[in-house]
Amino acid sequence: MPKRAELTLSKRTVDRLSVEGKDAVFWDRVLAGFGVRVYPSGRKIYVVQTRGAGGLKRVSLGRHGPLTAERARKEAAAVIDRIKLGGKPEAAPPERPLTVADLAERYMEAHVAANCNAHTQGIYRGSLDNHILPALGNVPIASVSRSQAAGFHYALRDTPRAANRALMVLSKMFSLAEAWGLAPPGGNPCRYVRRYKEGKRERFLTEDEYRRIGRALCVLEAGGPLQARAASALRLLMVTGCRLGEILTLRWDDVDRKAGELRLRDAKTGARMVPLTPTAEAVLAGIVRVPGSPWVFPGKGPDGHLSQLTTYWHRARELAGVEDVRIHDLRHSFASRALALGESLSMIGRLLGHTDVGSTARYAHLAQDAEKTAVSKVGGSIEADILRLKTAAGDDAFSRDEAA
Repeated sequence: MPKRAELTLSKRTVDRLSVEGKDAVFWDRVLAGFGVRVYPSGRKIYVVQTRGAGGLKRVSLGRHGPLTAERARKEAAAVIDRIKLGGKPEAAPPERPLTVADLAERYMEAHVAANCNAHTQGIYRGSLDNHILPALGNVPIASVSRSQAAGFHYALRDTPRAANRALMVLSKMFSLAEAWGLAPPGGNPCRYVRRYKEGKRERFLTEDEYRRIGRALCVLEAGGPLQARAASALRLLMVTGCRLGEILTLRWDDVDRKAGELRLRDAKTGARMVPLTPTAEAVLAGIVRVPGSPWVFPGKGPDGHLSQLTTYWHRARELAGVEDVRIHDLRHSFASRALALGESLSMIGRLLGHTDVGSTARYAHLAQDAEKTAVSKVGGSIEADILRLKTAAGDDAFSRDEAA
């Protein structure tokens, strides 16, 4: 058995300990079971010896010098407690802190995948991969400060729309982290970061531009089957006001000609119905159906649908001489034309599939312009009658004066 001694282990006392011939353990008087093993070579190792459920346990804590006596005593007390409670002498490795990248994956799997369509999922994934994860992915969520979130947003200031979307995604992630119990309440670092003004871009097609685009699409569809499908997809966008993703993912099963409607199962705001006008029916009737494909607008492969229209649209708008018109402007132009024909904002919201009144409110100024035009026409008509009556009354009065 090693020689035992009763003393209080401290740096000074351990430094003075030495043995000859064989090693010995010197036990601490303050903490039973805590000691230091001293070797003839001068090496000194802090040790623990105590009994637990499995019998006597001996554990080495570390070498004196790198490990101080005070620190060794604290570690010894923890080891003794674990052994007496029937656990392992070694402390469980500390859990790796949850990082922004970890939270992002949970956000995509538990929230986005369950609540958003494929198009929106792609937008949020792009915001994560292109902006959030490169800047903050390895940072523990507990370490993300308000100034750090503001700095991240500021770094994207040259692209305000992308900056605001990334901040929105990051803020939603932290709000969900609170709801999931992964972060303390009120700790969202994005809460007071001010969004950039994006400057709404509005571009509406005129009647002449519609005609020019129509002629350009006729040229485009002459380029082959794929171009013909792209031209038909663009025409359907213009006459329905649908979103791009709603048209590209349209299946023949979604087309109910008997009921006269398109049944969009994967719309941005949930499944909805779009009435089929005679013009839309004519566009669909002109599409050559690909055998075996469920898609109204199949892509190059046998199974997938047309994935994008940007290349074809750029060609069409170049031919039409409207290079500043985006595909999404076709949807805005649909709303503008509906307002010009006297439709209400609430009706236009239903036609566009808006669930939020604020989404349709952007067209309110167009409605006001239409109202002003209508009032001007009515007022002009009344004014003409009033002036004619006034002139006639004035002439009669003049005639009476002359007669007198």
